[in-house]
Amino acid sequence: MKGTPYSIRNNEFYGDMAEWIRTHAEDNEGDLRRLKRNLRLAREEELTERQRQLLRMRYEENKTVSAIARELGVDKSTVSRTITRAKRRLYKCLRYGL
Repeated sequence: MKGTPYSIRNNEFYGDMAEWIRTHAEDNEGDLRRLKRNLRLAREEELTERQRQLLRMRYEENKTVSAIARELGVDKSTVSRTITRAKRRLYKCLRYGL
């Protein structure tokens, strides 16, 4: 990096350093594709039907935990715990998938 002009202000790099970072950044498109594919498979194979339903309602339909609990007639804590367990299970499945 000798000869690369940059300036530092409050520990931040400006100018050519930002361009260097953009130019040398890795392309992660393949990793993202693989992660999405693995996520779809993990949802289908590793989660229970109830966990899939609650994740779909929470993240695809953008419903609150309270709204889901009301709609299904269960406690909010039950919905929250089920979603947390599902996310933890997906994390464990996907952690080594890349």
